[in-house]
Amino acid sequence: MQLRSPLTFAAVVAAGALTVTGCVLNAGAGSAATTALTVDSSAAACAVSAATAPSGPITFTVTNSGEQVTEFYVLAENELSIVGEVENIAPGSSRDLTLVAQPGEYFTVCKPGMVGAGIGQTAFTVTGESVAASADDAAAEEAAVTSYTAYVKSQAAELVPQVQAFVDAYAAGNDDEARRLFPLARVSYERIEPTAEQFGDLDPAIDYRKPGAEAEGLPFTGFHRIEMDLWLDAAKQNYPDEQLVALTPAERAEVGDKLVADITSLYDLVHSDDFSLTLSDITNGAIGLLDEIAAPDGKLPGEENEFAHTDLYDFRANVEGARVAYEAVRDIAAAKGDDGAQLTTTLDAQFAGMLELLASYGDFEAGFVDYSTVDQRARGELGAQLNALSEPMSRLTHTVLGISAE
Repeated sequence: MQLRSPLTFAAVVAAGALTVTGCVLNAGAGSAATTALTVDSSAAACAVSAATAPSGPITFTVTNSGEQVTEFYVLAENELSIVGEVENIAPGSSRDLTLVAQPGEYFTVCKPGMVGAGIGQTAFTVTGESVAASADDAAAEEAAVTSYTAYVKSQAAELVPQVQAFVDAYAAGNDDEARRLFPLARVSYERIEPTAEQFGDLDPAIDYRKPGAEAEGLPFTGFHRIEMDLWLDAAKQNYPDEQLVALTPAERAEVGDKLVADITSLYDLVHSDDFSLTLSDITNGAIGLLDEIAAPDGKLPGEENEFAHTDLYDFRANVEGARVAYEAVRDIAAAKGDDGAQLTTTLDAQFAGMLELLASYGDFEAGFVDYSTVDQRARGELGAQLNALSEPMSRLTHTVLGISAE
């Protein structure tokens, strides 16, 4: 995962609302005029061009005038839930966040460096009438959400025994088997990570890397704590100034039991009666999964699994998860005129190209090559194909909602 953190709050919810009354992405809002706002994210401020907007489509164009990669969030009234986010905004560049907003009270905030507390948190008000979908659009949206929700639940269900088997091998001291199972136990998680990030401290506990945990003052637990112990020699090379020692059997049991408990909590949450997803969780989640790969601490630069070098497993899982999310809304996008048809044709081709290229490095059954053996030229090729997929994917939200990107 990327280095992500709570802002000035304890819980984090990924792009889109999870049973949140407020901004939601609504397929029937295509006839409404889009409100265009600008955001200047600097080292010291998060300046939004207006503190109010009418209900309906809103596009925040976020420009990074600082020197660090930044993120921008729209928070719900409880200041805990992330209703929308756009991340990995490089210095000097701009990215858009598009929402269809319902009336209510919100907050905007930026996070330079993508770690630590957010800055410039400011109240934001949406006025006017609720935005309703047409019957046809509502039916298509319901079908998409139902399909994708079932996928999320199925992946969470597969994740529990996968992680249990991995932890059992680790706790028993069967290190060769645990190393084999480590990347496989992560696949289902990486496919649905944006959903996992909706549940407060669970994602940090499950998937924070060592630098992220230390930056936030959090215990270093989860997948990557076990990874560091299983590949201790590599960890010592990466952190030569630290006195790293192997965990004792009791410590192994403790960290393993916590990972199983956290994964079980994720399963329980997505299978609870209160769990629901919106169209925004699908479209923005698909985009977010590709962002996870390209992030400075992500899979493409080889920072995700810094000791095991199993990043290609996660790379493939993120792409697969993004494709499932995209396919859930594909028919909605394709029905949005010539632009929608062209976009889906492009995305179909670019997903096929990305998966074909990844297949040249292995697969889940036979295994992927050690990512440390993939040279910069090859990583550049992977990055180019990822960019070719990410660019049209960035237009998915606008197209599905029938909103002009201008």
